[in-house]
Amino acid sequence: MIYDIQPGVRGIIFDLDGTLVDSIPYHFRAWKEAARKYGAEVATSFLNRHNGTASREIAAELIREYDLGKKVSWEQLLNEKTNEFSKLQHLIKPIEPVASLVIKYYQKLPIALGTGGHRKAVERTLKAVNLSEYFKVIVTADDIENFKPHPETFLKCSIRMKVDPSGIEVFEDTDQGIEAALSAGMRATDVRKWLDSM
Repeated sequence: MIYDIQPGVRGIIFDLDGTLVDSIPYHFRAWKEAARKYGAEVATSFLNRHNGTASREIAAELIREYDLGKKVSWEQLLNEKTNEFSKLQHLIKPIEPVASLVIKYYQKLPIALGTGGHRKAVERTLKAVNLSEYFKVIVTADDIENFKPHPETFLKCSIRMKVDPSGIEVFEDTDQGIEAALSAGMRATDVRKWLDSM
């Protein structure tokens, strides 16, 4: 299979977790460890259901699902998760077919990162996989009001890239991300199909 961008694309946006880097198992471990401190054993099925959801929304939903409202706030839980995740980030590896496109089109086309992660964690992940230098435009959960599947993340990338949405291809690994890209008027490539063929 040939892994490349579509014809006529004038700018590229990459999601991070599960698209550009193989970080989802470490996010799951971090959520489970954070919740365990408050007496909750979080099911993998819960985390799979919320994969692609912004971190602070996962924290709030986890508290509702496991009745932790009297024990912890979503902010505290998210901080615990971020701390646990930081211990694992050195283990993260790039997803090669996608990461190779970043390198291939660097300084040839405008490139952006559009992610539901929080900036500090995102920057640490990029550093761990040696991709920091390739992204001048990064839009995180800290930069927006509306999370995927709302198109705000990608539209903000488009503005900063100075590329019309119709000329942008988005690489994503979740249904919410694909919906956000299409709602923004962009082309969407589901990298899960790529990973299944590897």
